[in-house]
Amino acid sequence: MRGRRRLGRPFGRLWAAYAVSAYGSGLGFGAFPLIAVLVLHAGPAEVSALSAVGPAVGALIAVPLAPWVEFRHKRPVMIGMDLVRCAAMATIPVGYALGRLTWVQLLVVSVVVAAAKIAFNAASGAFLKALVRPDDLLVANARFESTNWSSIAVGPPLGGAAIGLFGPVVTVIADAFSYLLSALCLTAIGGREEAPQPRGEAPRAEAAARRTTGEAAPSATGDAIPRTTTEAATRTTTEALPQAIGDAAPRPPGEPAPPPTRKGGPRRTAGLLDGWRHIMGHPVLRALYLNQLLVAGLIMATEPLLAVLLLRRLGFPPWQYGLAFAAPCLGGLVGSRLARRVVARHGRSAVFRTVGTLRAVWLIGLAFVRPGVTGLVTVMAVELAIIVNMSLYTPVLAAYRLEHTPKHLVARTLTAWSVGQQAAIALCTALGGLLADATGPRTALTAAGLLILATPLLLPRPDRTPPASPAEPDATAHAGTAP
Repeated sequence: MRGRRRLGRPFGRLWAAYAVSAYGSGLGFGAFPLIAVLVLHAGPAEVSALSAVGPAVGALIAVPLAPWVEFRHKRPVMIGMDLVRCAAMATIPVGYALGRLTWVQLLVVSVVVAAAKIAFNAASGAFLKALVRPDDLLVANARFESTNWSSIAVGPPLGGAAIGLFGPVVTVIADAFSYLLSALCLTAIGGREEAPQPRGEAPRAEAAARRTTGEAAPSATGDAIPRTTTEAATRTTTEALPQAIGDAAPRPPGEPAPPPTRKGGPRRTAGLLDGWRHIMGHPVLRALYLNQLLVAGLIMATEPLLAVLLLRRLGFPPWQYGLAFAAPCLGGLVGSRLARRVVARHGRSAVFRTVGTLRAVWLIGLAFVRPGVTGLVTVMAVELAIIVNMSLYTPVLAAYRLEHTPKHLVARTLTAWSVGQQAAIALCTALGGLLADATGPRTALTAAGLLILATPLLLPRPDRTPPASPAEPDATAHAGTAP
């Protein structure tokens, strides 16, 4: 099919909300460290803590929010998280204007924004799954991905110019305003959202629907267990589902009921961990998750190392440093637009194996950067190769993750994924910084480049090939797979 696929007006407004917020965040990219240095005269340790500790603590706060998001209407949650971020960001220019801005305030705002972002993303993923057809998930995620990379390419240079003209907090004001506009776009979607099912009811409802319609039960790999195998297979799967969310398992006749679990006990703990249980219990998602943790952690760990190498050791001017990272982001538009065609032609398994490997092979090139134009071109070429492959791979991964996550687990699964990735980035960044202090940034970049070469070993094996998306021409029947 040629031409732009129409996903409907509600999706258009959701996309507009995402775009407004993404471009606002692009303008405000790096604003907190810059304010810490220029306004508060913070040292390297304080700037590093602001960049690492804030998001890490925010991720921890987001963990107990996941069950709360799961069992509520998703659009009000998204609007609420936008308003929370708007209010938190607005305190910074107010504090600056009053002369009372502190490093602690920047850290607290960083924590609040990070936690709200994870909750927003979890709710938006669940909302998107209900908003578009299963075979449109790849197209929708590809559009989000292209918007993300274009905002990173355009936002930071414009933000830097705005700071030079209007002062250090102007981009924070723009970012806060973007969250307000995003909330307005979400409000404009209108319509009635499907009511979330109460705790414990969703798995039973899905099992009952399978028994009524004769639909197959999903296996751990996301494929269907044919009903011809025996009714016992469906019954076993159905009985296991309540245990996964902390409900009691069926007990033999005559056995007394266990004492009720008090609020805040094991049942609540089970709810917090359900996202990780789903990921680790699904062979393909588990492999993709572990691979993503290491790839994201090692790539992001190189950012501060490269800043030290380029700006301090090799003497690159700031504008060249900004250009080296902004220009390659345009490659994200290329990769995201190719995602659907590549999946249609080669299949999703080939994308996971081939493109997932290609994300990892280029990073080692950063260890060979030299001064001058040659070094600038080297950085841009490496970043471009990584970004093109990442932007192609990411929407395919996002669509697969939504397709193979039951509706009652989407928010908790996405939260678990985000929290794990944020923790991996923080850990790898800290270890990279320690290694750079001991041996130098080039050695740390070399170590990251070599370690990431091993990450393709974690990708799904050929015998666990993910089933084709409904959008693929070679799609096979897989009734019962989560939409």
